[in-house]
Amino acid sequence: MTDPLVRARNLVKRFGDFVAVDHIDFDVLPGEAFGFLGPNGAGKSSTMRMIGATSPRSGGELTVLGWDPDQAGPHIRARLGVVPQEDNLDLELSVADNLYVYGRYFGIPRRQLRERMTELLAFAQLSERAQDRVNDLSGGMKRRLTIARSLVNEPALLLLDEPTTGLDPQARHLLWDRLHGLKRNGVTLLLTTHYMEEAEQLCDRLVVMDKGQIVAEGSPRELIANHVPKEVVELRFEEADAPGRAGRVDGLASHIEVLADRLLLYTEDGNQTVEAVLNRGLSPANVLVRRAGLEDVFLRLTGRQLLD
Repeated sequence: MTDPLVRARNLVKRFGDFVAVDHIDFDVLPGEAFGFLGPNGAGKSSTMRMIGATSPRSGGELTVLGWDPDQAGPHIRARLGVVPQEDNLDLELSVADNLYVYGRYFGIPRRQLRERMTELLAFAQLSERAQDRVNDLSGGMKRRLTIARSLVNEPALLLLDEPTTGLDPQARHLLWDRLHGLKRNGVTLLLTTHYMEEAEQLCDRLVVMDKGQIVAEGSPRELIANHVPKEVVELRFEEADAPGRAGRVDGLASHIEVLADRLLLYTEDGNQTVEAVLNRGLSPANVLVRRAGLEDVFLRLTGRQLLD
């Protein structure tokens, strides 16, 4: 079996008395896209900073690219590409100069760096904006430039912390397309996200995190198949009294989640379940039948919504 690029056993991160990462185990294999899915505060970013050799662990074992981050931080950082939550580009420099200055930090020869910059500008679809100031770019363009910059040193592992937060749907899908291209070229991706669709789109495997712990692990398809039925019926009522109606749908689904504004009925046949609901005299203001997803997995495992 191929050795993992990242290996964690009993990994812990504490801030005083607060445990941000609570004894977690995981492996990241070469060439895969591995994700940490969970809400803000789940411990995802703290884990990424330990992997990126910018925050020491409080306990447990961690190796990145075969090295201990506490002992070989500079060696690890030299071989990583990092996309932080917030773009940290130099707004006063041009698009091209942001790549050039960053590449020189790694000691890349000027001629080789110029060739690399041409490739990366094309990858980010920014070739025509090369001489524009970063401050004049849209949010999606800045995000693509941040990812392009992270690839200057041809990293062995690319860390992406909430890569599409704050982007509109069109920019998010364009960025996903760029990341799919990296996957096809064999780049190993390690990302955090609280977007269900993003995790399903990009991740070969992922862990679901909550309150610093890993509550489930597998491919998106495996997690959905193992934890929830294939369809969900959402029932919304005009009055904010979904909890008061929960008893009237007992027995109509394998599992029922009661939220403040709606009921979620988990079932193998959504249409049949809707018919049974109507036969009981209920009149929801809105009925939606959809396939189950990772957000439903998270709700089932933790009892709360992913975006809480």
